[in-house]
Parts: sequence; C-alpha cells; structure tokens
Amino acid sequence: MKVFLMHKDRDFDLKQPLLPHQQDLMQDLELNILVNAMALGDNFLSNVIQKAILCPLYSEEDIKYRQDILQDCLLHSTVVRELYQIPIQAIENKFKRWMGIFTHSPSGVLYSAVDLMSMFVELLKQLKQITDTHAHEFKSEGFRRFFTMIQSELTDDYFTIVENHLKELKFRNGVLLSVELGQGNEGVNYTLRLPEQRKRNWIKSTFLNRSAVYSFTISSRDDAGSRALGDIKDRGLNLAANALAQATDHINNFFNVLRVELAFYIGCINLNEQLTQMGCPITFPSPTSPHSLNHAFRGLYDICLALTIKKPVVGNDVNADQKNLVIITGANQGGKSTFLRSIGQAQVMMQAGMYVAAEAFSANICTGIFTHYKRKEDATMKSGKLDEELSRMSQIVDAISPHALVLFNESFAATNEREGSEIARQITSALVDREIKVFFVTHMYEFASIFYQKCNPKHLFLRAERKAGGKRTYKLTVGEPLPTSFGQDVYISVFKSQERSTD
Repeated sequence: MKVFLMHKDRDFDLKQPLLPHQQDLMQDLELNILVNAMALGDNFLSNVIQKAILCPLYSEEDIKYRQDILQDCLLHSTVVRELYQIPIQAIENKFKRWMGIFTHSPSGVLYSAVDLMSMFVELLKQLKQITDTHAHEFKSEGFRRFFTMIQSELTDDYFTIVENHLKELKFRNGVLLSVELGQGNEGVNYTLRLPEQRKRNWIKSTFLNRSAVYSFTISSRDDAGSRALGDIKDRGLNLAANALAQATDHINNFFNVLRVELAFYIGCINLNEQLTQMGCPITFPSPTSPHSLNHAFRGLYDICLALTIKKPVVGNDVNADQKNLVIITGANQGGKSTFLRSIGQAQVMMQAGMYVAAEAFSANICTGIFTHYKRKEDATMKSGKLDEELSRMSQIVDAISPHALVLFNESFAATNEREGSEIARQITSALVDREIKVFFVTHMYEFASIFYQKCNPKHLFLRAERKAGGKRTYKLTVGEPLPTSFGQDVYISVFKSQERSTD
C-alpha cells in the first residue's frame, strides 16, 4: 500500500539531505518561527515540516497536486486529524507489544508478530471505517487515490481471511508439522501444516474408527527432550514466522509513511487556525514556469512577524511581472527588510505546496532560493566583514543556476559606498545576465542610481514610504532611489523621546 500524499509517484523522503545554503535560508527568513508555529512543540512535526519547506517542488503539476490535498485538509481538518492518530496509535502500541525484537526464536517471533498484526488489523479497520464514511467528501487527486486504494485492498473478505489466519497461528490445538527423513535419519523439509478441519458431531467422533497414532510423552523433568521438541517446532515455524514478520513490517512501514506525510498537512492546519484567529489572510498561489518571470501579489506580509506579534501586519501590493531585478531603497525602519523576508517566505511556502501570507500571489517557480544578508562582525577576527560577505557570495555562485532567486539585504556595505556599490553592481549584473532574479535592499545610493539610470524595463525600483514629518507607513511604492535614507527621523524619534522622558 502506498500513501503518495506528498508526491504523486513516490513517498516523501525524510532522510533527503539539505543543501548548505538552506541553513542561511532558515536564519535569514526567520523560518524557525514558521516551523514552530506549525509544529506547536511537537519535535516530530517540526522535523517533517522543516524538511518539507526546505526541499522545494520544481513543477507546476507537483505544486498543484500538493495544494489540492492541502485544500482538502483545511476543509476537513477533523477527519485528517483522525487519520493522523491512527499511525500514532500504531507506533505507540508497537513499542508496548512487540517483543519479537528481543528473541531470535522462530516461535517467539511468530507469537509476537501475531499479536502485533492483530493490533494492526484493528487500526486498519478504523482506517477503513473513516474511509467509508468520509471518502466522498474529498476532491483532490491524492486523497481520491488514497481512499480508493484503502477501499479496494481492505475489504471485508481481506479482514476475514487475515483474522482466520491469525487465529490458526495461535495454535490452540497444537502445531501440526510434516518432516522427511534425510541422510542419517536427520529431519529435513520441515513444513507447517494446516490443522485438520473436523466437522463431525460428537457421536461420530466417538464411534468412528480412527487411524493409528503413534505418540510419546516427554517427562516434565526432561529438559533435553523439551529443548529437542522446541527445536523441531521452531524449524517448522521458521518460514511462517519470517513471512508474518515481513507482513507486519510492510504494514508498519505503511503507517510510518502515513504519519510522515500527514504530519506536513497537520502543521499547515495548525498554522491556518492561528492565522484565522488573528485575522491574517492566506491565499493559494498560482505558480508559473521558471521561464515566465512572473511576480505579482496583493497584501503580501511577513508571516513570521505576524506570528511573533500575534496580530495582522501591513501588507504590500507589487506587480513585478517580467522584472528580473527589484531594488528596494528608502527610509530607515520603513519595512524594507520585512518586505524582503515576505518575498522569500512566500516563495518557500509556494514551492512547498502551501498557501502563502497574502490576499493574492503569483510567481514563477525558482530553481533555488538564496539569501545574502549582512552578518555580525566575526568575533574571532579571522576575517573582515567584506571578506566574509564575498566568501558567502562565492558559495552561492557555486550552487546557483539560471532561474533562481537571490535576496540581498544590505550586502557589501561593509566598505565605503563607492567600492561597495561597484562590487554590488558587478555581482548583480552577472546574476541578472544569467537569468537569475534578484531582490536587493540597499542604502547605497550610488549602486541603486546606476541601475535606475539605465532605464531597463526589466528593472523595478521600490521605495519605503515616508509621510510628512517622518511617519513610516511600512508600505513600499514604486519610486526612484533617493540619496538619503532619512536616518535623522530615527535619531529624532529616539532621542527626542528620551528627552521627554527625562523632563
């Protein structure tokens, strides 16, 4: 049985490795806040969710497949939570009841496997009952395939056959074996036989002739004889024990995969419930091919900021379709870095098959998502800040490919503006020429103005809005770069308020 709720044609691989730059992605986009909100303190959920959002999907079909399943999950969250509890019960009960791992004896393995399989059968019945009751409510291709598989494979006849086999394997009337004599009268070809099915009434059983039976009795004190009989019994049970152990492994693996794949959707349900309670909108994005160069949205906001302050935050409306370079300038503390995070978060969430934090969102799929944010000074003084920035940029260049997305936040500002602007210009030009989309937040006026003066229709310039008197709206509007970031506003707001507090 295959789950296939994360991918159409394969199981989700929880052990797939992460690329080195993805740890920077977690840090710079503050994705740990997103993961924690989805996991609600559950370490297993946290591990699955982090792996899911850092291992993106690269085709419209794959994203749509997962989106449709997630929409079903949001509409029927109670049913999905019931489904999720089944593999959890299976795992918990397995550790309580499975003793076969502590013995190499075929009889011990068999009896433990019978007990474990009996428990699995009861959980499969619960899964079948949920399927029969709610399957018609789900519309996505993934869930329809999953429920159809359950209904076709877990039939009443299947449960009857399995339960009969399990009943026989308890050997309440003893174990019936056949064996042949080999060289030196050594037993060979030990075979477990079905017990004879007798349906005679007690009168016929009493008076009809019976075939001769040769038997012997082992003394209760004959330890060697008991061990010999036990050895004969184990030889006969060996194949049955192995077969049943493999069957339990198969079902156990099914439950493990079901738990992993539903964990991602449980996290999405948890997050949606929190955002709904705060009044924050979500939307299912429209992904387009990597070559389309689309990027347009309405009401896009920093989801991690909203989760931190527990209330809605300001969103932005931008149409960056057919733009390969977006440079963001403007007032200090005007929302530029927050906006940049929202761009990265939305791209990560879209390519994980999730909804995004916006009223509407459409973007092309990227072959990779990279961040280059300024870092604190190296405490060991092994290298300067500029050397460290250039080293990280070199690592990105080694891993990047066309149609990727790079987010720069105050990069290359560790030196003087002229030198920093020239470094930023050369790197940005090289990336754009390689069909890599760039979003760049900067205070370097010289760098921004160089690109602005080119009047390239594929370049977009956004500016953090500043009202008269220095008020920040945290909105970004289309506008040319200005030679000031209005740092005086910040100075006045900080030091004037301190003066008033000391009066």
